[in-house]
Amino acid sequence: MQAKETLFADLVQGRAQQFQVPLYQRTYSWTEKQLRQLWTDILEQAELLESGEKASTHFLGSVVLAPSPQNEATFPRWLVVDGQQRLTTLSLALAAIRDHIADGEPDEAERIDEEYLINKRKHGSDRFRLLPTQADRAQFAAYVRGPLSEQAAGGAVAAAYGFFRRKLVEAADPAAPQDVLRIEEAITSRLTLVAVTAERADNVHRIFESLNNTGLKLSQADLLRNYLFMRLPTRGEHIYETYWLPLQDSLSNDELEQLMWLQLVLDGDDRVRRQDLYAAQQQRFERGEVNEAEIEAYIKELYRRGALFRRLLHPEEEANEAVRAHLHRLDTWQAQVTYPALMLLLDRRQRGELDSADTARAMSYIESFLVRRMMCRVPTNNLNRIFQAVPGQLPLDVAVADGLRQLLSAENRFWPGDDELREKVRTAPFYKFGRGHQRKMVLQRLEESYQHPEPVDFATAQLTIEHVMPQSPGDEWLRMLSEDVVDGESAEDLHARLQHTLGNLTLTAVNAELSNHPFERKQGLLQGSHLEMNRRIASTERWGANEIRARADELADRAIALWPAPLRGVGRAERSRDWNLAHQVLAALPHGTWTSYGDLAAFIGSGAQAVGNHLANTPGVANAYRVLTAEGKVSDGFRWTPQDVGGDVRARLSDDGVRFTAGGAADPTQRLSVDDLALLVGGAEDDQADDEEDAAQPIPESQVEQTQADPFYLQLMAENSPERRFFRQLAKNNSSGTVEAVRALFDRWEEIGGSILHLGNDHVIGAHLTLGEAGTPGSGISPMGLLPSSGGGTAYVAFQTLAVHEPFNDHALRAEFLRLLNELEGVDLQERKPGPDPTFLLSVLENDRNRELLVEALMWLQDRWESRDAG
Repeated sequence: MQAKETLFADLVQGRAQQFQVPLYQRTYSWTEKQLRQLWTDILEQAELLESGEKASTHFLGSVVLAPSPQNEATFPRWLVVDGQQRLTTLSLALAAIRDHIADGEPDEAERIDEEYLINKRKHGSDRFRLLPTQADRAQFAAYVRGPLSEQAAGGAVAAAYGFFRRKLVEAADPAAPQDVLRIEEAITSRLTLVAVTAERADNVHRIFESLNNTGLKLSQADLLRNYLFMRLPTRGEHIYETYWLPLQDSLSNDELEQLMWLQLVLDGDDRVRRQDLYAAQQQRFERGEVNEAEIEAYIKELYRRGALFRRLLHPEEEANEAVRAHLHRLDTWQAQVTYPALMLLLDRRQRGELDSADTARAMSYIESFLVRRMMCRVPTNNLNRIFQAVPGQLPLDVAVADGLRQLLSAENRFWPGDDELREKVRTAPFYKFGRGHQRKMVLQRLEESYQHPEPVDFATAQLTIEHVMPQSPGDEWLRMLSEDVVDGESAEDLHARLQHTLGNLTLTAVNAELSNHPFERKQGLLQGSHLEMNRRIASTERWGANEIRARADELADRAIALWPAPLRGVGRAERSRDWNLAHQVLAALPHGTWTSYGDLAAFIGSGAQAVGNHLANTPGVANAYRVLTAEGKVSDGFRWTPQDVGGDVRARLSDDGVRFTAGGAADPTQRLSVDDLALLVGGAEDDQADDEEDAAQPIPESQVEQTQADPFYLQLMAENSPERRFFRQLAKNNSSGTVEAVRALFDRWEEIGGSILHLGNDHVIGAHLTLGEAGTPGSGISPMGLLPSSGGGTAYVAFQTLAVHEPFNDHALRAEFLRLLNELEGVDLQERKPGPDPTFLLSVLENDRNRELLVEALMWLQDRWESRDAG
């Protein structure tokens, strides 16, 4: 290969020649961000030309060329192995300049056309000096032939041409005119390129792979497409036009990549990850001799399955009504995790192995599997593996639909049975698990089961989830609940236990009107509803604990009828899973917080006494001593288990940052309610729907008065996100340098793929650096938390949390993490067993080097977390 620095003019001017973008290249994809930067560089060079300065040229990048198989001695043709985005953009810019000056300076416009854009004496596709890949070819050719309006055609090529036309109009502003021909000169003679020219014997495919598989970040779909068409020297054009281009037009690049991954999964590879798609498919091809027939067969199959895949993305394209209904619901559920199983069903139906009725029946098992698990609060962290394994594990000796039901009913799949579903409908806080659109879909299906003669059009109705007994009950509600309490339970505890259960929830379009009103006021509004669920609620005389439980039993019967159960004898989850959820939420308690027996009981759908008994008799439960009575006192019945180290409970709580009032009670502002616990593991997942009802609540009178007195109050409320509250508290107690250092840390953390979870209340709110799926048990972990404490913010290392999560239950890994943190200047952490999580002052992060060392330590931890399943 030869490499030399050149100018755009030197590269494309001269005798007739052509630069061809191969089929395997991605389509033109520069966005306005790249175009704006290029335009800035062009104007800068134009100004330097105008001033006569002999400044250095601007380096634009490299172009890798190789002789085309169609090369002729009298008409050189070059394959653009790399650099097509730059060449296409510069050509469109020159076409825009030509059209901009065509009326006023036709001779100059003709010169630009002949020097840079066309081969004057050639015809057909040979007329163009640059020939883009086929998907862009027609549109690019249209702009080179003559001006087109932006409305005439869409896409990135049209957008780039339109961008330069607009910028040229701006440049002609009489207030500060710029010479358009000077801009042309800047493009052609002030932007330098390094042209790398390969010889015919060079392996251009390997050149392309080495360039794009390392530094230029092509997607997995791009790389696999490149691989395929590099190996179709004689059939490439036909296959591209017949199969690939229609497939590419029907799916986005991300969807096409997902289809390629699904093809591997359907062919039996149940462990391949999407990020390994290219390497995995390449390895499959190269187990034998790669030939054009094999590549063509693969693309034909991809094309066939592409039509099936579109039905998952666009259920309205499915012809069968029953199958279409299931696809719509799974799409509403956002159940992309089920795609391997759904694709298998559609594929087998197309092959004649099952009919549409059995396809719909099989899909009902998938829907039931998801819905029952969500309603019974089964963690979602293993769903990817379950459904990815379906094509390879489906039994061969039974019908497809029956085999799928059998597979999902396996003991390690945790498909809840009828008894567990009924219990969870009665006791679990349905409103605080899953996602808002999933909860809404469950309620919609339950409403549809009543078969109202004039059903609501759910596609257009603006329905939200309503708590019949409100989340903030007034005195009338509490008085009614007090009539239902037993075993010394308070009305407040009974409310906490029942408010979020399914029996107390419905759908309504008049959420704001219902608000926190007494039941008698709500009855009238619900009676006029077109929803049968609401009419039945309105027909009851009161709405207390007994009525909520009775409605829960009715809805449980309907849920059992709607969503089929697993096969008998297998699939029923063990009861210990509820206590595992309690253990997980206790392990995740942030520094300086506590919770009550009632809050924890409401979170898992149990009773406060049962929680107390379990904690008293179960050794090794992290932070069990941080569960207190509702008054913030250590329970009279609290006892350390024999396996616990023990000690004074109040001293342990103080070490954990829990403050005490003068009366000896834990600070109530540090108490985590059931809603706060739901945010820690398995709660509302950053879903706006969770706040629909809160947004409909009236502003308290004190706030109305404050709004009238302070014109900036509403703006403050709009900015009252947890993140804003955290930084306001941080700024109140720390220097501006510390605040900026924390902002910089958060930016770096998010850059490397982490997320930040803010938890707390108006008095104290913490920020938790999180890996994985925050809120999904087993899928996320928060290794460090930051608190904006008075007297100086602190960061605590969540060693107790790490110790109960693989792979950090290995003490050697925790010790190594501690060693990395102690490399920060001013940090000296010691792990104490038992004892509070080690802390350091946030002010040490004002040192840039300390901040980088902390990020490196967190990246080390991230690598161990993400590789925990390897081997």
